[in-house]
Amino acid sequence: MNEIAQIRKLSLWIFFIPLLAINLCLIISQNYEVLENTFLSVDMLGRSGFSIPYLDGSLSISRASRTFPQYLIFKPAMIFTAVILYYYWSNNNNLINKFYSSNINYKFKTFGILSAVFLAIHSIFLGIKFDIQIYKLMRRVVLLLFIIFELIAQGILVYHFFKLKEKISDLINKKILILKALLVSILIVVAILSLPILIDKGNTHFKHALEWNYFVGVILFYFFTRLFWRRTT
Repeated sequence: MNEIAQIRKLSLWIFFIPLLAINLCLIISQNYEVLENTFLSVDMLGRSGFSIPYLDGSLSISRASRTFPQYLIFKPAMIFTAVILYYYWSNNNNLINKFYSSNINYKFKTFGILSAVFLAIHSIFLGIKFDIQIYKLMRRVVLLLFIIFELIAQGILVYHFFKLKEKISDLINKKILILKALLVSILIVVAILSLPILIDKGNTHFKHALEWNYFVGVILFYFFTRLFWRRTT
């Protein structure tokens, strides 16, 4: 099926582009001296010493990517990812319609596209300075909505695949389906358990480490998608 071939291609882009973008921003942040005295000189706020934020939470993704020149990488990458997400969820909707012999817009498509919209909005406004408290709050809300809608979309899509797994058994890897369901479940549980810490002041290093690992967890879903579908002709 054409949709499966498209989904397999799109899923790799969605996984690798954000992953490369945030880690390249991290490398620039930690090796700012390489760009010193050039037109790409790293903003002071975006500089940091060597660390592994996935483990020590020494800095946030935002700090590593929102200043010049890192945002030249981060913003286009995330906006491009948002566009690809639109096609990913649209293709999945078309595919599920074929399996069910239906013609409707499933909820996972709606939530998936909304998550893409909020990712794009967050990326566009990241790094823009407004000395307005409501702006800072809205930026956090937009990021939170991206995560919530993304998890809802992923969860609903996995649910449909479980319903269809016997019908499409020749097209999928059932072990990867279980991994996808386990991943989404873990992400939801971690989000719920971490909520009291996230809304409390302090615990900065924990929040930053969670941010890096959680982001990778969310996009790991798409890497599993590549492994989930068997190659079709």
